[in-house]
Parts: sequence; C-alpha cells; structure tokens
Amino acid sequence: MNVIALEWWQLSLAALMVVALATCTTLARLEIGRPLLIAAARTAVQLTLIGLVLEALFASARFQWVAMMAVAMLLIAGREVMTRQRRRLRGGWAFGISTLAMFLSSFSVTVLTLTVIVGPEPWYAPQYAIPLLGMLLGNTMTGVSLAMDRLTTNVWQQRSVIENRLMLGQPWQEAIGDVRREAMRSGMIPTINAMAAAGVVSLPGMMTGQILAGSAPALAVKYQILVMFIITAGTGFGTLAAVAATSRRLFDERERLRLDRLSTPKG
Repeated sequence: MNVIALEWWQLSLAALMVVALATCTTLARLEIGRPLLIAAARTAVQLTLIGLVLEALFASARFQWVAMMAVAMLLIAGREVMTRQRRRLRGGWAFGISTLAMFLSSFSVTVLTLTVIVGPEPWYAPQYAIPLLGMLLGNTMTGVSLAMDRLTTNVWQQRSVIENRLMLGQPWQEAIGDVRREAMRSGMIPTINAMAAAGVVSLPGMMTGQILAGSAPALAVKYQILVMFIITAGTGFGTLAAVAATSRRLFDERERLRLDRLSTPKG
C-alpha cells in the first residue's frame, strides 16, 4: 500500500477549518480566536522546521547529531515543565529537578528499549531513537509538571498542617507524606487513563499513523503496546523522582519547612 501524498493546498483546506473556528469564537466573544490562530501558525512552522531537521538527521545518522537533538529536546521539555508550575522552586531548582528527572527516566527507558527490545542497527538509528524519545519526553513532561505543580501548591495550602506535624515530632517524610502521594497520583493518572482507554475509546496516534502509512494492523498494535508500556514506565519513574527531589528541597537539614524556597505566582 502506497502512502497518499499530501500537497500544501490540501493542508490549506484543513487550515481553513481552524480559521473558521477562530472566527466563530471571536463572534462568540470567547477571546481565544487570536491565541488559536497563533497556536495553529506555530504548529505549522514548528513541524515544518522539525521535518527539515529530521530529514537531514536521518540522512546523516551520526551519533553526535542524534545526541545533540536529544539534549535539545530534553532542555526544551525541562523549560516547559518549569513554566507550567504556578509555584516553583527558586534559583533554577524547578528546571534542574524536572530536567534531571526526565533525563534519568526517559533517556534510560529509551536506551533500554532501543538496545534490548527493538534492536535497530545502529542502536541510535534516528528514525527509531528520536520518535521514541519524543513520545517519552512529551508524556513524562506532562506527568512531571502535573506532579510538581500539585506538590508545591498543596504544600503551600496545607503549610499549617505540615508545620503542626513537624512540631509534634513527625519526620518531614511523614509530615508531607499524604501530599507527596497525591502529587504522584496526579502525575500518573493521565497515563493510566490513556492505557485504559486505548483501543476501546481511542486509537493511539502511533498506531493510527502506522496504519495510514500502510503497516499491517497487527504490527502497528505491537508497536503501540510497546510505546504505551515504555511511556508508562518513563512517566512513572520520572514523576517519582521529581516529587522526591522537590519534597526534599522544601525542607532544610533541620527538617524545617522552607516555603521561602517557593516563588510567588504572578498575577
């Protein structure tokens, strides 16, 4: 089966639907028409540029270029996690913890998948490494940002309860235990829901793309199961690491709650 090539004029027809939606939202005074058009324009430009980059990357297939691309993706994901937090750790700690958590989880899971499970030659083949890492980072980014935001927000809201527990002699791990568990659950629930609905409520993106590209449905299903499992593992380990490191940062060596290490939300 040959893939049906899409021309730019065909994509323009799809863009007209977004323009029509933006017009409707403007007439309804929802005040999201302009952000919608800007987001659509960014999508088109960013994906076009990344397509050119990937074509060059696939043509060279050199380890150093793949590694540079992976590091750039990681740093951008770390920044996105930081900006999504209403109350974040000061002094670059929010960026550092989220980036390190995603590095330890997403990179390790991706390398393990490429070397042990999929086994392309070479193992860092960009047509396998970049898409797998991208899916892992995208989902891990969502889980880590949700968990860290929930943790810092709940610590601020429940500061009196936590400080009372500390005064009663509880160690900081127990004083903040229920808040940490809630934050970890918040980070992992979207991934769990996605797995529960896969194939019943929705057809996941990778499987749909492979079927449209002409792959046999059975093969597409196998790859999708693999992707869902590694995404779950990466998101789970990344969330656990981020919450653990952030929690520790919120207390000093004398086990005092240090809310001064949290920034004040803007607006």
